[in-house]
Amino acid sequence: MKISDAISNIKNYHHGYDSTGKKINDEQARDQILYGNAEQKCTGIITTIFASIDVIRQAHELGANLIIVHEALFWNHGDHQGWLEETKNHTYRMKKNLLNDYGIVVWRNHDYVHSGIPLEDGSYTDGIFYGFAKEMGWENYASKKANALTKFEIPEIRAKNLVKKMIQCLNLKGGRIIGNPEAKIRRIEIPFHIFGNANDEIIKMDTDKVDALLAMELVDFSINEYVRDSSMLGKNKVIITLGHFNMEEPGMKYMATYIPTALNEDIPCYFVQSGDTFHYVY
Repeated sequence: MKISDAISNIKNYHHGYDSTGKKINDEQARDQILYGNAEQKCTGIITTIFASIDVIRQAHELGANLIIVHEALFWNHGDHQGWLEETKNHTYRMKKNLLNDYGIVVWRNHDYVHSGIPLEDGSYTDGIFYGFAKEMGWENYASKKANALTKFEIPEIRAKNLVKKMIQCLNLKGGRIIGNPEAKIRRIEIPFHIFGNANDEIIKMDTDKVDALLAMELVDFSINEYVRDSSMLGKNKVIITLGHFNMEEPGMKYMATYIPTALNEDIPCYFVQSGDTFHYVY
């Protein structure tokens, strides 16, 4: 099977419609071949959140020439390379040479996996957050009201113990808590990107009585301050932050389990963890 055919089959496995109900436009989607010649035979597949140098090396060691990522390859939205070529960026050139030497293709699966993977009842759910819930053992604690598995009501646990569990389940080095580490947590929500204004998240956290946000991006000057003040007033409000890639990578781990079904062909498929973004110094 050609790599291009494998990609086509994997796309077709997903729901293929965005949150507004429109069919994903392949020309406009983030899901593009970011590097390499997709007309070659597929010798093996790696799934990961980000094709780091180490992931590329491991793909080669495993004999895989297709790396499926969820995020960009060359460190910018849209994966533009012109500015890197113009400035003769050294890291860019070395990474590109490595891909060339190994004959590796990198394809980004972003919009398709978020559009939904099929469940046993015939419905679809966001594949990234399903993978996260699966890894945490929270599938049965998810809110029925959420389109994706981003809202949970779990058995009561203290915030610090929840972080310890997440570190263990997701194979991470550490995590951060904003608020009281001893806070008792039951209602959890994963918000989407918080780059600045967080008025909506603050309102929801208050009115929906959310105990913990599992945030991917944060800034200090909005919801962080709200949670700190709430905590100082004795409220069960915390933010747990592990990092964007660390939160979404379980979805790419789960992807490796259904790709064989999507391909209907015996092609080796492996998950390679890109690894914790952070080092912690105590």
